[in-house]
Amino acid sequence: MVQKGLNVFFEKFLSKESLFRSKSILQSSYAPDFILHRNDYIEKIAGILGPALRLEKPSNLFIYGKTGVGKTLSMKYASTEMLKVSAKQNVNLKIFYINCKLRKVADTEYRLIAQLIREFGKEIPSTGLPTDEVYNIFFNIIDREKQMVILILDEIDQLVKKAGDELLYNLTRINGELKNSQISIVGISNDLIFVDNLDPRIKSSLSEEEILFPPYNALQIQDILNQRAKEAFKEESIETGVIEKCAAYAAREHGDARRALELLRVAGEIAERNGYSKVKIKHIDEAEDKIERDRLLDIVTTQPKQFQAVLYSIMSLYTKKNNIIFTGKSYEVYKATCFRAGLRPLTQRRFSDIIAELDMLGIINAKVISKGRYGRTREISISLSSVSESKIKKILEEGLELS
Repeated sequence: MVQKGLNVFFEKFLSKESLFRSKSILQSSYAPDFILHRNDYIEKIAGILGPALRLEKPSNLFIYGKTGVGKTLSMKYASTEMLKVSAKQNVNLKIFYINCKLRKVADTEYRLIAQLIREFGKEIPSTGLPTDEVYNIFFNIIDREKQMVILILDEIDQLVKKAGDELLYNLTRINGELKNSQISIVGISNDLIFVDNLDPRIKSSLSEEEILFPPYNALQIQDILNQRAKEAFKEESIETGVIEKCAAYAAREHGDARRALELLRVAGEIAERNGYSKVKIKHIDEAEDKIERDRLLDIVTTQPKQFQAVLYSIMSLYTKKNNIIFTGKSYEVYKATCFRAGLRPLTQRRFSDIIAELDMLGIINAKVISKGRYGRTREISISLSSVSESKIKKILEEGLELS
């Protein structure tokens, strides 16, 4: 039975004029016809992978940069254009894209190779066969005809975390066993130090060529928002200054265009929900609070205890007077936090890895600085905008059972 009045609410909602023309244009999955401010990087990708169109093996490529800087978008665009040319020129080129963050696709060596076999149109059980047999099936499929295969592994660092780096070693060495075909690997990662932690054998094979995507600046993000907003919103649905405010927020948060687009979309939803005919600047502020709160709460509540302990140690040290924290001091506080929470402290190196992950997620800013003959350390500051720090600390205290 429909709760009293709910059907009336939905009918009233449908009768309202929407501010959006096509909301999907503001989503991260949308691929525009033209990618702004990334032409130089797309040309670099094309230059490195171009030999594949002559059935010559291009170098393996590693693309890295923080979230929302256009890595995946640029790579997919270059791939699409390459496939158009290969079809026109009758070149046997295949390009496969796999998001390694997806569960049951790339969380084990078996599942990744099985997924690649499925990309070639052959069914294979999700589990059950010996890994060597799965590799043999994969080799036979690739090598049955003369072809060039490019394998794009997005969030490749997640693959290594789940399946280990031996898988990458096997993939980078696969060409030595192929007679008719060749395979090249493109790895994409948000983790700027991921390659540094790989086995040296794999590092030299995987990152034959590297491209670093820098963050967008505020003016570049404005251009991207204007491009998408024209298609996503109806005319005169956005108040003057909204795009600029949205871009300024996103530029402050590591130049993340994806976050800027999400901010504009959520602001539009808030304005529409509250009966406004335009998206106003105040809706950007409300959207920023909502996204930051939801994102941070989700991170804090779903991460392992050790992750929570590291964040808590930093937040315990951080004050307006003491707004710069160094790794050494925070590690001492972390060890004390572990003692209170009944956890076994991680090594300082693993602690530093989690600091880098927090930085990547945008919760903190961790800048590596040199102390001369005393080595290097990280200068840490917290980048939580209007989210209540006391609320986050309370959640951490509850999660670690410190209160």
